[in-house]
Amino acid sequence: MTANTENGADWQPLLKRLAERKAAARAMGGAEKVARYRASGRLDARARVAGLLDRESFVELGVLAGDPAVPADAFVAGSGSIDGRPVMVGAEDFTVAGGSIGTAAASKRARSAQLALRNRTPLVMMLEGAGHRATNALERNRPAPNDLQAMADLSGLVPTVTIVTGPSAGHGALAAPLSDFVIMVDGHGALFTAGPPLVAASTGEQVDKQALGGPHVAVDASGVAHNLVESDEAALALARRYLSYFPSSAWQRPPWAGPDAGNHDVGERALSELLDLIPVNQKRPYDMRAVLDVLADAGTVTEIQPTYGTSIITALVRLGGHTVAVVANQPTVMAGAVTVAAADKAASFLQLAGAFHLPVLFLADNPGVMAGSASEKAGILKASARMFAAQHRLRTPKFHVTVRKAFGFGSSVMGMNPYDNQTMTLAFPAVTLGGIPADVGGRTAKEDDETRRALVENESSGPWALAQTLFYDDVIDPQELRNILIRGLGASARGDAVEPVAHHGYLR
Repeated sequence: MTANTENGADWQPLLKRLAERKAAARAMGGAEKVARYRASGRLDARARVAGLLDRESFVELGVLAGDPAVPADAFVAGSGSIDGRPVMVGAEDFTVAGGSIGTAAASKRARSAQLALRNRTPLVMMLEGAGHRATNALERNRPAPNDLQAMADLSGLVPTVTIVTGPSAGHGALAAPLSDFVIMVDGHGALFTAGPPLVAASTGEQVDKQALGGPHVAVDASGVAHNLVESDEAALALARRYLSYFPSSAWQRPPWAGPDAGNHDVGERALSELLDLIPVNQKRPYDMRAVLDVLADAGTVTEIQPTYGTSIITALVRLGGHTVAVVANQPTVMAGAVTVAAADKAASFLQLAGAFHLPVLFLADNPGVMAGSASEKAGILKASARMFAAQHRLRTPKFHVTVRKAFGFGSSVMGMNPYDNQTMTLAFPAVTLGGIPADVGGRTAKEDDETRRALVENESSGPWALAQTLFYDDVIDPQELRNILIRGLGASARGDAVEPVAHHGYLR
């Protein structure tokens, strides 16, 4: 067939116009504004997308959406891949209209979330914007599903990550609490329902962005954000690392990471270091983080929310190449007592692990849930009940290890419940157990001296009596912990198809 050169010539003006419009849409706020923005050592929105994704994998969505005078309507969106696996991504562009959400940007946000669910891929959002654009009120548009509805539908079905690169207010900021994992960039990131000008106008309070919703508030106090990093580049690296632990969706199992994935520490080995790290004396604290570093495959520990609810550690690790979600008491903080913040953090983490079929390891060493009037007023009963329900509902492989002590409900929320669907329950030889500390319990119950002595002796007798009743599957040498867990993970690994977890009841 002979080509018609006249037809080809007719196309050229259209293609030239298309290229010009796309180039203008990708110019963001213009060379001068972008240069000023980057002069502070920060990445612009398009550079962040490129830094997150595999090289040249980005396929943009809606680059021409909206008014041409507002490039890409201040929201860069599309698909790409991370380590070869597909993802959806969206980034607010602060160099255009302050990153505010216009009508077209709202459509792109909703479309990105819908495609993430349709294609069963993770969604990563990057926030730095003023929320809904004020001029939206002058437009008349038919009611349509918004991005928050679409994001809410993703919960427990595909992994979601939000990176807060700058101040984020109102509607845009709500993407953070709707996400599984929120990373905040130190010195720039902030989250709030309304920014300082609106706060001053409505309440009279004078407050700056960082005091209103910066890391000390969002990461340390409220827990709305999970992890704080020092730069945009560090945030992108953490997002990639976080997603590497998870399947792309709840219809898959977590990926196994061996030598081909750069993890060369997948074999068994004795942990002689644990005998030096963990004191037999119950009153001597030790750092559970050091235990995790020794136990896990080398370099694979990623702690989630390290500065919130600090008496419990929640971390993603690999053991023998298997992704494992770890919930561990931290004896250096209030002896590992379970506080409201710690229980809330752990419950959310357990629900996330269960949703994406991650095995869970509990390392228990606590004196119970936090007692006292302040704890009761804060709602410790409700928070610990939610954590208990979350661990009880797990249907993934569940491993419990009593490291030293476990008292009362503090043991139950850490998975030490007989025949509660555990894959394996273990104890070290130097454990102390009880409903409440024996001496206090005996005195509170006004028992005689002989009964009180018997209670104390029973408490200090270690795990032997419980091992005789098969309360524990085994009492083990701490040095063998890694090897036994790897064998248990191998025995419980399943290759069959999976479906999303169904939840019932308000505790979800």
